[in-house]
Amino acid sequence: MENKMRAIYDYAKEKMAQDFSGHGFDHILRVVANVERLLETETQADAFVTKAAAYLHDTVDDKVVADEQAAYLELHNFLISLQLSESQVTAILDILHNMSFSKSLDKKEIRLSLEGQLVQDADRLDALGAVGILRTAYFGGKKGHPIYDPEIQSIDYQSKSDYRKGSTVINHFYEKLLLLAATMNTEAAKIEGQRRTEFMENFLKEFFYEWPKSEK
Repeated sequence: MENKMRAIYDYAKEKMAQDFSGHGFDHILRVVANVERLLETETQADAFVTKAAAYLHDTVDDKVVADEQAAYLELHNFLISLQLSESQVTAILDILHNMSFSKSLDKKEIRLSLEGQLVQDADRLDALGAVGILRTAYFGGKKGHPIYDPEIQSIDYQSKSDYRKGSTVINHFYEKLLLLAATMNTEAAKIEGQRRTEFMENFLKEFFYEWPKSEK
C-alpha cells in the first residue's frame, strides 16, 4: 500500500501545485496531517481510504477545476490503474462527492462513511484558525471580493450556485466559517474547531476595531 499512497501523493501534488486560491498542495498536506491526528482516536476507520481521500479531495472540486466531470473521470481511471479494489475506489469517490460544505446547501440528506466524516472534519479544520483567516483572504482576493463593505449584508445561502458567487471576505466568516465547529463529526474535531473559532472571533473583534466607522 505504501507505493500506492505515494502515487496518490504525487497525483495530488501535480494537480494542486499551481493552485493559488488557498486550495493548493500545502492545504492538502495540512488536511492529511489533520486526518492522521483524527485517526489516532478513530481507529476503526480505514486509514488507507481516509488518507487517500484527504490527498485527493480538491482534485475534483468545482472551485478549482474547470471541468468537474472530466476531473472525476480522470481520477477514477487513475485509481483503477493503481489496482485498488472496487470497494476502495467507490469509497474514495463517494467521500469526494459528498463531503463539501456546498453539498449541504442542497438540503438533501448526505450520509458520509466514518472515513468521509474524518476527511470532512480535517478539511473544515483547515478553514478555521490563523490559517483559515489567511486562506479566506487569499481566496477572496483571487475572486475579486471586497474585504468588507457595510452595505453588503451576509447571506444565508440556499443554493450552491449562490454560494459560489460569494459576497465579501468578512461576510464569509459569518456565512460559513463561524458555523463549521458545530458541524464537526468527531469529538476531537469539535474541540479543536471550537478553539480555532474562538481565535477567529477575536480576530473579527480586532478587525472591526481597526476598520473606520461609517459616518452615515
